[in-house]
Amino acid sequence: MINVSNDVYNDAAAITTSDTDNHVWTFDAFHVGGAGTVVVVLENAVTVTLVGCLAGNVYRLRGIRINATSTTATNLVGLRYK
Repeated sequence: MINVSNDVYNDAAAITTSDTDNHVWTFDAFHVGGAGTVVVVLENAVTVTLVGCLAGNVYRLRGIRINATSTTATNLVGLRYK
C-alpha cells in the first residue's frame, strides 16, 4: 500500500535498464541521478515516456521496468514501500 502523505521509502535498488527484463521487484517510485528521458513500463504494462526528467528528483510511478531504448537519464534507483 502506498502512503501518499509521506514519501518514506524503505527499500531501494539500482535499476538496470532493459527492454525485456523486469526489475527484481515492482517499484513505487524512482530517483533520477542524471537528467534525461525515462521510458517506464508501468505495473499494468502501459509504457510511458517522461521527457525532461530532472537530476535529483523522485518520480512516483509504480513500474516494473525502465526500458533501455530511448532512456537517456542515468543513475536510476528504484524505490519502494515494504
